[in-house]
Amino acid sequence: MKLLAISPHLDDAAFSAGGLLTARAQQGWDVVVATCFTGNVARPTGFALACQLDKNLPAEIDYMALRRDEDIAACRELGVRAIHLPFLEAPHRGYESAAMLFRPRLGRDHIVEPLATALAALVAVERPDLILGPLCLGDHVDHHAVREAMAGACTGHAVLLWEDWPYADRETRVAATPALVQPLTPALRTRRIAACAAYASQLGFQFGGVDAMANRIGAMAEERYYTSA
Repeated sequence: MKLLAISPHLDDAAFSAGGLLTARAQQGWDVVVATCFTGNVARPTGFALACQLDKNLPAEIDYMALRRDEDIAACRELGVRAIHLPFLEAPHRGYESAAMLFRPRLGRDHIVEPLATALAALVAVERPDLILGPLCLGDHVDHHAVREAMAGACTGHAVLLWEDWPYADRETRVAATPALVQPLTPALRTRRIAACAAYASQLGFQFGGVDAMANRIGAMAEERYYTSA
């Protein structure tokens, strides 16, 4: 059996679905995490550069190379394979502020069509029995682009959508009934925390540090997955 998790960014799958990913891997499934927005811009400027500097990373650091290395380490903790697609994150596609990331997609942003083509090719190669992706809690424009691309690329396959974390902590509970609930046993919680800890560049910005992240995961009893919102 094979599970393909389609992650918008280099951390979304582990942050949102780390328990299920490692549980399936431990059950003998071939588990793959394919992250969409991992492409490099040689000399980022403006808001894109600010997204690096606000994490205390100097401008000369290859930010996306660092994040890809973090993702490989996180996937190793989960016991899964990592695939990195070369598409650019929203700050490199004309989104010039944090507020713009949580508004509707820009008219000049035509990312969905090429992303759908790439995902369809990936699905054809991997031939997964189950596909995971974002429910889009938090309304990040990149998450919505991935979900829209999946709608065309994953036709005919079993698809479940995760509660995007940490946005899920700040959203009201999803009205739909979960199609799958993954209990977080102590062992799975430990693996999920270890995988999330691998994204060291993101922890201060997202959570206030590794201990705060671990405490928030420690308070979770389960992960919930849906066929639709």
